[in-house]
This record gives sequence, structure tokens and C-alpha cells, in this order.
Amino acid sequence: MSTAVQTAAPLPVNMTPDDEPRPRDGADEDGDPRLPSPINSLLLDRLAHASLGRLTFGLSPAALLLAWADWATHLALAPGKQIELQQKAVRKAVRLFLHAQRCAFGRQDRPCIEPLPQDRRFTGEAWQRWPYHLLYQSFLLTQQWWHNATNGVSGVSSHHQDVVSFAARQCLDVVAPSNFIATNPELLATTIEEGGGNLYRGAVNLVEDWERAVVGKRPVGADAFVVGRDVAVTPGKVIHSNRLIELIQYAPATDRVRAVPMLIVPAWIMKYYILDLSPENSLVRYLVEQGHTVFMISWKNPGAEDRDLGLNDYLRLGIGEALDAVTAITGAACVDAVGYCLGGTLLSIAAAAMARDRDDRLNSVTLLAAQTDFSEPGELGLFIDEAEVAFLEDVMWEQGFLDTRQMAGAFQLLRSNDLIWSRMLHDYLFGKRRPMTDLMAWNSDQTRMPYRMHAEYLTGLFLGNDLAEGRYRVGGRPVALSDIRVPVFAVGTTRDHVSPWQSVYKINLLADTDVTFLLTEGGHNAGIVSEPGHPRRSYRVSTRREGERFVDAERWQAATEVRDGSWWPEWVGWLRNDRPETGPPPAHGNPGAGYVALYDAPGKFVLEQ
Repeated sequence: MSTAVQTAAPLPVNMTPDDEPRPRDGADEDGDPRLPSPINSLLLDRLAHASLGRLTFGLSPAALLLAWADWATHLALAPGKQIELQQKAVRKAVRLFLHAQRCAFGRQDRPCIEPLPQDRRFTGEAWQRWPYHLLYQSFLLTQQWWHNATNGVSGVSSHHQDVVSFAARQCLDVVAPSNFIATNPELLATTIEEGGGNLYRGAVNLVEDWERAVVGKRPVGADAFVVGRDVAVTPGKVIHSNRLIELIQYAPATDRVRAVPMLIVPAWIMKYYILDLSPENSLVRYLVEQGHTVFMISWKNPGAEDRDLGLNDYLRLGIGEALDAVTAITGAACVDAVGYCLGGTLLSIAAAAMARDRDDRLNSVTLLAAQTDFSEPGELGLFIDEAEVAFLEDVMWEQGFLDTRQMAGAFQLLRSNDLIWSRMLHDYLFGKRRPMTDLMAWNSDQTRMPYRMHAEYLTGLFLGNDLAEGRYRVGGRPVALSDIRVPVFAVGTTRDHVSPWQSVYKINLLADTDVTFLLTEGGHNAGIVSEPGHPRRSYRVSTRREGERFVDAERWQAATEVRDGSWWPEWVGWLRNDRPETGPPPAHGNPGAGYVALYDAPGKFVLEQ
């Protein structure tokens, strides 16, 4: 938890703190007369921010205004940059004009600008014909000019530069020619061919989605993936429960199991069954079939009554009680601990605290797409600064939690082309529905975040970077990741917008132990759910032994060979190489120690909305 440091105002010469003038009776702390009915200014501000936050999905207008003012002021005072931008605008206009002239005379000519590799809006053959090729190239040239305009302005803070560049990109994406019937040749042809039938179906889709959003229903098709029936179906029992977690012990699938049990700590920003989706892509099922005894934490979906739950509660009621239960049930002296996303960050804190206190119940630590150093948080950092955190804290203070819609809005903006505009084009203009998948259905089954915990996370970890810099306190004393001595296996994904792999890689700088780092194809979720047989999957992996020299992330990527296939077998092999001993599987629970089978997996918490 971050500890705010307050700097006292300078005192007048020859005045000591004891000599400070004190306010008169009936006056405020500055000596001004109090009003007969004083207004609680802080409460009023918080209520105003909370009301505004409902309209802005938790994004602070002040943060955006500060970024724009920083950029605009420095650009106004940079005549050299202004001249450069004017010259670029003229050159781009000339390029487009000459390209259009050559095409008008029937000459074959390469496009004067190509879309970025991840931009697939203008790849169709219809876009390469007149006049649509000029429309999309004009748009891309404009987009490129704005990128130049919002970057490289001397004096602008890097954060504000990123925010302004991101905002400009969002505004341009709204008016992209792909979003309108008259300027999208594929959409125009479909509309003419179907006599507007696509627009009718799209209107029906829009109304249906709006109705579902208003009443809180899940998206169309998500009902085909029912928790406990279609997903989260690996057999198991809930053997421990408290106000924050249910602990699931999965049934063994082999006659003999590995002697070291496994505890998985998922993120509470998501439902745990991302790791137990359909049987064919369930990581839990794969692990039990490989002879592991697996325990999983299922977090409670917090409400207003849980507003005061903090990170220490998640440590104590979550990882602490789960470890007690796992060792009591299995009789094992140590546990292989696995943390995913925010659960991995919490696990690293717990591992550092246990190492500090000489608690040796961890055999290994696996971090899946989990950050321990937040100095380079990636695109998610666009939404996190002092102004945004203060605004968001007021929003959470009023309702007691961070709402799922507020989190979803920020994540969708990070990939607006894929998650907003392409969906609007596909569902509402072409009038089609994408088939629902188990991963998409899980993604719509969202959770909330308690006020106190999320405020501590944002201020202490995200803004203050207290964990990486040795200031984070557990039990009143700081913890250091360098105290961890058990081997660490860290997984990053190449297209992660939440935990960029370069940030995940920094565990190599922080932990003085053997660190195996694996980089796999995919995004934050799809890269982790990468079962054997999944097409187009590959990974890189290597181990840095304790005491070996550090290699930076880019050099490591260039020097490490690519291996085809899923990373799951690589990880399981790493676990087996440490302690290969096996034995008979333990029973569900241990009544003598107070742990009994309460009810079947997936439990009750995962069903809460």
C-alpha cells in the first residue's frame, strides 16, 4: 500500500510549529469565519465526480484536458514543429494528387501509403478501385499526419503525448470511410444487393443488444455457455469458503499424482473459469490429466458491502487461507503456486512476504501474464495518472466498487478497431452476428472491484510502483521480490494490451533466483488459453540462472529460437523436472483439519452477477 508523503508548508521566519497562529472560535483552519451551515466541499466534489463518471465510463475529463493543454501549449510555442507539420501536410497532399493523376490516366501505381499490419479495414479488393482507394489512402495519410502532430513536440510529457495521440486516433476512427455506407464499397454493394435487408437486420441487432444492456443480460449467444454445464465442468469440490473466496479441489484423473500440489490464484477482475473453459481447452483439465492435484481460488464478486476489502484482505483471506487448506488436505510440505494477471501480482507479493518471514511452503512460483514492475504498463497506462486515479476513486467511493461497464469501456477503447468499430460495422451495418465462443462468453461474464482494494492497487502498485521499488508493506513491513528464492516461471504474450510482455519480463531484474521466461503468441487471454493442437501457436523460452548476466527483452527475443505448438507441455515438463515424485491422490478435504467437501464445483461465487 502506498504511503502518501505530505510536505509541510514553509513557516515564516522565526516561527516554530508551536508558534503557529490557531484559528479563532467559529473560524475554519485558515481563520476565515465559518458559514452558519457549512458545506462539506469534499463530499460535494466526490458526488459531482461520481455523477460525471457515470457518463464518461469512469474516464476523467480533467486528465484529458490536462494532456491536451500540455500538447497544445507546447505546440503553440514550437514554430519549428509547426512549419514541419505544414510541410508534411503539403507533401502528403502532393503525393495523393500525383497518385490520383497516374490512376486517372490508367497507369498502374502502388498505393502512396499502406495500412499498418494490424489494420485490416481496407484490405478487400473493392477498396483498391476508384474512388475508394483514394478515400482510404487520404484517411491513412491524415491519420499519419496526426500521429506526427501529436508526437515529438518538445516539452510535452511522455504520458500526455501518449494520451493525446490515443485520443486523436480514436476521433479519426469515428470518421473512417469504412464506417459509412457511401464510402465503404463492400458495405454499399451488400446494401444494394440485399435491398437494404442488411440494414434491417442490423437495426434488429442494435435494438436487441440495447435491450440486453439495459436489463443487464449477457450478449446474444452467451446463454449457450452455462457455467457448470458447458464451461467450468472439470469435476471437483469446494472444500473451503470465507467471505472472499471459495477454494475448489479438483478430482484426480490419474491413479498416481505428483507429490507437490498446485494452487492457482486467478485475477478477481475476471471469473476464474478462464482457466477451465470447455473441456478441450481447459488448463485445469489438462493439469489433472497430467497427474497434478489442482486447487483453484474462486473469488467473490464484490458488492457495495465489500467496499472496505483491501489488498491485505486478499492476501490473508485469499492466498493465506488457501495455502493453509492445501497443505492441511494434502499433507505436502510445499506447493506449486500459479498466479494469473492480477492474481499473479498478488502471488508475487505473497511470495516476497513469505520469503521475508522464512515461510518455505512454496516450491515454485508461476506468473501468467502478471506484472511485478509497473513502470512501463503499456497502453493501459493511458488511463492511469494522478488526475484519473483521483477521479476514479471518487466514482468508486460513491458506489463502493468499480463497475464492470467502467472497466469494459477502457479495455474496449484500447482495441477500438477490433472491439467497437468492426463490431458496429459487422453487426449493425452488414447485419450479421459473429458466432459466440466460450472465450467470448466468459469475457462478458464480468466482475466488480472493491473500492479500497482498487484504490490501493492504483496508487501503490500502478502509480507508485511500490512493489518493484521495495516500498510495498505487508504486515507493517516492506517486502522485496529479491528475497524470493524458489524458481520462477513467467509467461508473457506477444499481443497483450493489459500486461505487455516486456513489462512481465522485468521479473528477471527483480528476482534473485532462477527465472524461466516464456513468450507465447496471442493476447492476454487467448495466449494463455493455448491448448495442445491449437493452430498457429508458437513460443520462445529460456532460463536465466541465478547470478547470470541480464539480457534486455529485445535482445532476448531476437536470440531465442521459436518453437511450434502450445506452451502448456513445456511448463508441465518444467514442473516435473523439479520434483518428479508421485503418490496416491489425496481425498477431497480433510475433516480432521476442518476442511470438508461443501458442494460441487464450480461453486456459488462464480454464479454471482
